[in-house]
Amino acid sequence: MSNPFRYFNISPEVIRLAVMMYAKYALSPRNVEELLVDQGIEISRETVIS
Repeated sequence: MSNPFRYFNISPEVIRLAVMMYAKYALSPRNVEELLVDQGIEISRETVIS
């Protein structure tokens, strides 16, 4: 099986965290992006919803 994260420039752990926050807490992609930026992690909304 190929790596599903091969096209992203950000670590798989950050992607998993963003998706978990999006799904578990029913946050909007914008809210997830803002929470991660507050923690010092630069991520775009496109990464959260892809």
